[in-house]
Amino acid sequence: MLDATVTLASLSPPAVDDTALARAAAGGDVHAFERLYRRHAPRLNALLWRLCGGNAARAEDVLQETFILAWRKLPQFRFESALGTWLHRMAVNTALMELRASAAFESLDIGESGMEVLTGMADVTRCHATGLDLERALQTLPPRARAVLVLHDIEGWKHHEIAEELQMAVGSSKAQLHRARGLLRARLGDT
Repeated sequence: MLDATVTLASLSPPAVDDTALARAAAGGDVHAFERLYRRHAPRLNALLWRLCGGNAARAEDVLQETFILAWRKLPQFRFESALGTWLHRMAVNTALMELRASAAFESLDIGESGMEVLTGMADVTRCHATGLDLERALQTLPPRARAVLVLHDIEGWKHHEIAEELQMAVGSSKAQLHRARGLLRARLGDT
């Protein structure tokens, strides 16, 4: 087993895995932590971008908060799961805490009037199965509905996990998912 004082320089670069990098970073090796950041940031940023409704600046802020928290908590990481899984969960938790803390999380949940916002957008005659249309439509969803849809349909979470994380009933999670899917269908032109 590697000692936490092992530095990145003593490891062969192609064979360096997350565990070795995490152990080195937990011992204070900033270069190892930088490699972990570069390895995991793109995937986490894509997730956070979706959770933040396409707001790139907000997603970047949450990503930075996630890695600051990871740097602080890395010495307590027990290696019972993959580092990527741990970072993923930390990123989701950080994003959801930020969304809950912002007044916009509740006030932007515009309910049935959300259809007016969707219909007021530039008219797209029919979705041609482009990711761009889907991403743009995803950005228009109310924050809670978007969070449930991203976590369930994209990230594969179960309703009980979402309900616990968003502090809602399981039935509310299911209702928000149904609502989000309906709004997406309407925006993408499905009848």
